[in-house]
Amino acid sequence: MKKQNGFTLIELVVVIVILGILAVTAAPKFLNLQDDAKVSAVKGLAGAIKGAAGITYGKAAVAGEESKETGYITVNGVSTALTYGYPQATSASLGAVVDGLNADWVENPTDTGVTTIGGVTYGYNGFGCVVHYTEAKADEPAKTEVKGTADGCIVDTGSN
Repeated sequence: MKKQNGFTLIELVVVIVILGILAVTAAPKFLNLQDDAKVSAVKGLAGAIKGAAGITYGKAAVAGEESKETGYITVNGVSTALTYGYPQATSASLGAVVDGLNADWVENPTDTGVTTIGGVTYGYNGFGCVVHYTEAKADEPAKTEVKGTADGCIVDTGSN
């Protein structure tokens, strides 16, 4: 009797069908990775803005500028405008305290489906998750919020 080597045609077809089923069920999980990465990047930007605003407030407190409606301190060699010790909601003030903000992010991105009033917004054009920064007021600190309609873009209304 001859010894059989290799696989039969039926065994190969069964393996191909199983791989096809796995590909159909797993592919949607991997196709959405770009959106997940964008949401994570936006949340990371929100953390960077919160941290930079907190550090700026600390520097303003040391300089005695934290209780003034408007003031200035020098951050990274740039004169930075303040409102009650926090950076003003302008690309110039935030750009001075957050490295790469104006180079890497779109200010007031378009087609996001997110409504923001006042302040300044950063994100990706055409993507439904943004960071919104609102200036401090006399009785409340500046706010950095993650807003959006994209999957995983949880609304965060925390103050700095």
